[in-house]
Amino acid sequence: MLAGMNRPSFWNPSLLVAVVSFACGGCGDSASGGGVTLGEEQKGIATYYDANGSGNCSYDKGGDLMVAAMNADQYDNSAACGQCVDIVGPKGNLRVRIVDQCPDCEKGHLDLSSEAFEKIAEMKDGRVDITWTPVSCDVAGPLKYHFKEGSNPWWTAIQVRNHRLPIKKLEWKRGGDWKSLRRESYNYFVTDDGVGEGSFQLRVTASDGQQLTDTLDKVLDDESVDGAEQFAPQK
Repeated sequence: MLAGMNRPSFWNPSLLVAVVSFACGGCGDSASGGGVTLGEEQKGIATYYDANGSGNCSYDKGGDLMVAAMNADQYDNSAACGQCVDIVGPKGNLRVRIVDQCPDCEKGHLDLSSEAFEKIAEMKDGRVDITWTPVSCDVAGPLKYHFKEGSNPWWTAIQVRNHRLPIKKLEWKRGGDWKSLRRESYNYFVTDDGVGEGSFQLRVTASDGQQLTDTLDKVLDDESVDGAEQFAPQK
C-alpha cells in the first residue's frame, strides 16, 4: 500500500451579555477562505494521514473525523482553520473541516483523515487527483470563544470556534477604540498586554465582512463560552 503523508462546551450564561451586530463593514471585500475565495473551485491532490481531530489549529481531539490538513500556502497563518471544503474525488465526494496544516504539501494539496480519504478514493491508491471548493459550514448554534490555557487579564489568547465562515479578524475593547488581537499560526488571537480585568467586548469579522459583537464578563482559563449569534451563510 502506498501510505498517505504521515505527519508527526462550557456554557455559563452569567459570563455573557449578548450584544449582536450583523454589521457588514467591508461586505464589498473579497471573501477569503484561508487564501481561497469561498465558492472558488480548486484543483489539487489528496493524500491521507492518521488524524484525531487535533493539529496545528489547536482543536480538541475526537469528534467528527471528516477532517483535513490544509497545505502551507493556503493555510494562511491559520485563517483556514475551521473552514469547510467540499471535495470531489475518483470514488465520491464529501465535506471536510480543516483542523491542521500540512507543511510539506504544495498549493492545492489536502491531506485527509484516513476516514475521509476512503470515501473519495481507494485506500491502496494513497494519492489521487481531486477538485475542492471552500464552502460555508453547516453548523448549529452560535459562535464559541475558547480561552487558551494560561490566559489571564494580562495575557489573553482567544480562539473562535463553531463558525460558519472563515474568521478574518478578532478585536476587543473596554471603552475607547477597537483593538486587533494578533493572529497566531496555532489558531489563537493573542494580546500580550491582555484585555484587563472585568467585562470586555469582542468583535468578530468573517471573511465576507459580516461582524458579530459579544460582551464577555471576564477572561477565562482553558474554558469556553457561547456567543449570542452565528454568521449567515454566504450565498
